[in-house]
Amino acid sequence: MVSAVLAGCDDAPAPDAFTPEMASFSNEFDFDPLRGPVKDFSQTLMNEEDKVALRVTGTLSKEGCFETLDFHDVESNTGASLVLNANFYLDSMTQEKRVKLQGKCQLAELSGTGLVYETDDKGFVVAARNSDAEIRYRYDSEGYPLGRTAKSKDKELSVEATVSSDAHKKHDYTAETTLNGEVVGRANQSCRYDSHFNPVSCELVMTDVSVTPNKVQKFTIKNIINYY
Repeated sequence: MVSAVLAGCDDAPAPDAFTPEMASFSNEFDFDPLRGPVKDFSQTLMNEEDKVALRVTGTLSKEGCFETLDFHDVESNTGASLVLNANFYLDSMTQEKRVKLQGKCQLAELSGTGLVYETDDKGFVVAARNSDAEIRYRYDSEGYPLGRTAKSKDKELSVEATVSSDAHKKHDYTAETTLNGEVVGRANQSCRYDSHFNPVSCELVMTDVSVTPNKVQKFTIKNIINYY
């Protein structure tokens, strides 16, 4: 019986890989990437006072293209609301062109900044640059974003994540942020997952080690995900 159970586990389907669009957008716009046929989602970051600090919502086509993407940093009162229109994402309020696309729905250029994106042969955004800065993006073998390094004239800011060895729990990770080679921050996240191995809720601890004593912030991330 034990061998039969083990054989059944071996035959279980592997989790879906992360698509180039989902991985690239999440890497650029700072939200947790999702697997599978996602129709729409919301991710809400709650602080220790149970107040909303950050909210991201999105809708996707059956092909996996973002049709809308809305993100709002409540604490700094910044954000954007994007809607797909042909080869651009427009500001949903002003209808101004914000993001130019390459192919069907991958990042090509960020309007107003001169930031141009580069993709690899699998379609993942691996670099972006303008006259002032260069950014390099990293992913693991399943397409999960592992971080990025941004270089400007005299600064190099890098985020490097180490994910769980369990392929079903990619959102369980530790991460380290460095500025010019010195560690300035650390993060640790652990999650509960749904049947698509996407996070339902997560606990995130962020530590600012650039100050003494270190500043520790704890957050809860609540996700609502609907599938096709």
